Amino acid sequence: MSRTVRAVAGIPVPHLEIVLGGIAWVAGTLALPAGTGTVLMAAGLGITGALWVSVRRRHGLGARLDRELRTRVLRLGVGVVVALVVLGVALPLVGGWGELTVPLGCAVVGVALFPLSSLLGERSFVALGGLLVVLGAVGALLALNSAGATLPQGVVGIGGGLLLWLAGSRRIGLFGELRSRVGR
Repeated sequence: MSRTVRAVAGIPVPHLEIVLGGIAWVAGTLALPAGTGTVLMAAGLGITGALWVSVRRRHGLGARLDRELRTRVLRLGVGVVVALVVLGVALPLVGGWGELTVPLGCAVVGVALFPLSSLLGERSFVALGGLLVVLGAVGALLALNSAGATLPQGVVGIGGGLLLWLAGSRRIGLFGELRSRVGR
């Protein structure tokens, strides 16, 4: 088995997991009761903002992608957005399966990370994509075994947000910097 060669110098698309984590967190908090959901949403948006600023200070906009690679990444991103919109519109209309929207959306994002991994040369996307697919499957099982969208949407959204933030922090080097500051 050959080693994956990094396609570009530096960290490509360093804000990806941070933004996706913020979106997942907001989706999860929308299912919670008004007071708790609002407080958790504000906390999640604050974490997303703090991580965004941290990434921006360390890496700017990230490594520049050549034209062909950028086109392929954007094409994949547009395909994911279209799939998410179709899921968001079609599932509530078809037999009232709206509670499956967030879990299946999480799985779609996880599956999209597999080709993105080979495009950008980031093997961590494979592990993250696998975890998101499993989280989406667990959320779908919860949705089919419970009444309402609160449990599956909350678990998948908040859990997915945490996974994405942790993976993004690891990829951009925040954990290594924290370890060096602590003195290990």
